[in-house]
Amino acid sequence: MKLNDVLFSFKTTLILLVILAIGAGYATFIENDFGTSSARVLVYNNLWYEAILVLTTINLTGIIFKYKMWKSKARFIFHSSFVIILIGAGITRYFGYEGIMQIPEGQTVNKMHSLEPYLQVTIKDGDKVYYQDFQEEFTSLFPELNKFSHQISFENKLLEINYKDFMFAKKEQASMGLLSVQVTLDGKTQDIRLPGLRGQQGLPRDLTFDNIVVTLEYGSKIIDLPFAIKLNDFQLDRYPGSMSPSSYASEVTVIKEDGKSYDYRIFMNRTLNEGNFLFFQSSYFPDETGTVLSVNNDPGKWPTYLGYFLLTLGLFLNFFDKKSRFWKLTKFVSGKNLASIAIIFACTFVSTSLQANETKEVDTTAQTVDYLNKLKDESLQTSEKFGRLVVQSNAGRMKPLSTLNREIIQKLSGKATFLGMTPDQLILGMLSKPDVWKDVKMIKIQTPKLKKFLGVNENEKYVAFSEVFRNGEYLLAAEAEKALLTKPIDRGTYERDIIKLDERLNIMYSVFNGSLLNIYPKVKDGSSEDDNYKWYSPLEAMQVFSGQNQAAVESITRGFINAIVENKWEDVNNFINMISLYQEKVGVDVILPKSKIDAEIWFNKLDIFFKLTLAYVLLGLVMLAVAFIVIFKPTFEPKKTTTIFFIILATLFSLHTFGMGYRWVLSGHAPWSNIYETLVYISWSAIFAGVIFFRKSLLALSAAVIIAGIFMFTAHLTDVDPQITTLVPVLKSYWLTIHVSILTASYGFFGLSAILGFLTLIMFIFRKNRPHLDGIIKHVTAINEISLIIGLAAITIGNFLGGVWANESWGRYWGWDPKETWAYVSIVVYAIVIHLRFVKALNTPFVFATASLLAFASILMTYLGVNFYLSGMHSYATGDPVPIPTWAYVTFTIVILTILLAIKNKDLKESI
Repeated sequence: MKLNDVLFSFKTTLILLVILAIGAGYATFIENDFGTSSARVLVYNNLWYEAILVLTTINLTGIIFKYKMWKSKARFIFHSSFVIILIGAGITRYFGYEGIMQIPEGQTVNKMHSLEPYLQVTIKDGDKVYYQDFQEEFTSLFPELNKFSHQISFENKLLEINYKDFMFAKKEQASMGLLSVQVTLDGKTQDIRLPGLRGQQGLPRDLTFDNIVVTLEYGSKIIDLPFAIKLNDFQLDRYPGSMSPSSYASEVTVIKEDGKSYDYRIFMNRTLNEGNFLFFQSSYFPDETGTVLSVNNDPGKWPTYLGYFLLTLGLFLNFFDKKSRFWKLTKFVSGKNLASIAIIFACTFVSTSLQANETKEVDTTAQTVDYLNKLKDESLQTSEKFGRLVVQSNAGRMKPLSTLNREIIQKLSGKATFLGMTPDQLILGMLSKPDVWKDVKMIKIQTPKLKKFLGVNENEKYVAFSEVFRNGEYLLAAEAEKALLTKPIDRGTYERDIIKLDERLNIMYSVFNGSLLNIYPKVKDGSSEDDNYKWYSPLEAMQVFSGQNQAAVESITRGFINAIVENKWEDVNNFINMISLYQEKVGVDVILPKSKIDAEIWFNKLDIFFKLTLAYVLLGLVMLAVAFIVIFKPTFEPKKTTTIFFIILATLFSLHTFGMGYRWVLSGHAPWSNIYETLVYISWSAIFAGVIFFRKSLLALSAAVIIAGIFMFTAHLTDVDPQITTLVPVLKSYWLTIHVSILTASYGFFGLSAILGFLTLIMFIFRKNRPHLDGIIKHVTAINEISLIIGLAAITIGNFLGGVWANESWGRYWGWDPKETWAYVSIVVYAIVIHLRFVKALNTPFVFATASLLAFASILMTYLGVNFYLSGMHSYATGDPVPIPTWAYVTFTIVILTILLAIKNKDLKESI
């Protein structure tokens, strides 16, 4: 066998890709537990991983020539782009460097601190000073691999520095490193420990050898720049009334060596480019008196950008290349009754909310029942007026009070309404008569153990605020503290329920005293708070305001509460009008226009996404059942049934699109900036795949609806916060719309592919003595592969567009952040699945179905695993492990059993 046959074979390609994916994925866990340096030393910057990348480049180049890919322009362009990208990455890796520049306001700086760690040695021998540094990085996972020995000659003397030990520790959000070295001079040896880590400035330590002082330091070193930067002004804007930054910027002057200078404004998503150096707004001094700029010197930028451009162009052209695999599959599927693209829109949407009234949960006296019924019957119109007041969230978002009320009741009870009353009615009651509401069972509780601890009946779904207190003592005090101190991975359902109950009790107490209702803007009086338009809760306003304003707020608030207590609803309406008038007059700079208040309240009442969840789950189950009837009963005519289902689904899809667009308008940014929004968007992309590409395949349509229902159901779990949030500064970019929309949309196609793979395996289980299933399996496999090709193109383009965004916003396009890395792993995994057909033994529908199903695990890790298990700038986690949910084990078991049952009938060869 020739070397060329091995080096330039698809088997080698698959093996190399598997190694790259496993290595990168494992490195993210190494980084989380043992620090960034360990991941870099053992994987990212290690010779073995770089060798695999080089071999992959050689293998890909050889395959391009071996199969004369230039005959197909699209295929040649996007395969060649990876070679160019890898070359650009190599240039960046070996010739580029990064650092941090800190500039106090009004000062000029021409130095930066390197991101790479160095062992820095300064020798003072009388009046003479000698300096030398050595770039070193260590792993705490396998400390035996950490070895170095450096020698420095000076004045006929030899200083030896030998590695001894390295320790790494994580404490909450901070990481610490401690390097121990042995220093020898003139036969005398001393040991010293040097605190320091990658990206951190070290602390100098001195050793004295007679009259010679040796200073050692481990960490970032100072690098001189060929120009200087003066910070003229640092500007920080916050969201109204909050400490959350809305944006921050640095007004600087760049002073060159020739004396020429120019002014520039650096802010998030706008970098300063001077020569090969990029400066981007990274952070700022805690006291806001200076700026922190990240610096990147990257000579590999333009080769990489060229590769990105060719990649996008090649993948786009591939969809129109009549010789491409995509075109061949599309032609095969269209021959099986897949017609041209069309979407049918309908105008009706009927869905019944399952938010049932739970009056039976309330154990109260007759007097309380009478009060609740009266409040329910008489307060509706007034409560709607109350909900139209504007409130300022802690994060600075201005929204209708109705939205906050809804969020509070949802958090407390898990329901959008309760006791037959709207959230606005409930909050009105809780504000005015906390002594009554403390005895109303409306706080959700789940675990029998916690119910037993509180002395509550095991059949109860809710507890009252007063039931958690006895003789003035908080019953959960010790248990809550114990649960919070327990590591997340060790918390059971009991501990998690305690933490949730403790949070709900705090929320309810905050409702009783009105501290969540920031409804009073402060009249400008020249104080520092005026600049940020902070609004205050009633009690805060009475304490902070002064003079007539304080008197007015106190009079309105007391009158408002008393009128509710006395059921004088006309008076309550008048006080609400007074508050509204006060808001319009004093808070004119940030108050919402009435049209936006109406729009958000209407959107909340519509509750479109929850209703879509119910519709998708029910419709998906019905469609799947009908699809299997069609499969196992070929005489059944599915054409009209498929058309009806398509019309219903297209209607739901159009409403889903409308809901996302409406939320976009309300929030002022693309609706995929938090976990709830991305779950909703992934569901949308799955339905998009069904109604656009596979609308005549009942099985594919049902798979699309099922994956949409799963993600929508996940979005509406109690742990997922659906509220509209403000954006952090870095996300205020058009790149958010482009990068996140394309990349996240791919998850819908991959989810559809996973479901189709699972359904295909089920058909393999029942394939024996049913020859007609073979044709259906091949048809579904073709649809599956089309979905994968579209998904792979989307995730690849989206990921590399994210690299461009990162480079333009943060000064570097790749940093091995866990989210970036797992997106890269997912690309490699799905590239492997797509290319399995080039290995004869693996070119079967069974293998493809199995691979497409198992590959979705990489997407789940990218989307959920990174967010909750690994630390990073894309992550919601702290890096502490949390319990793997039960559904993950159940799903894994079902998948493995299905694969094992399908193996016996796997001998169906590929014929497309």
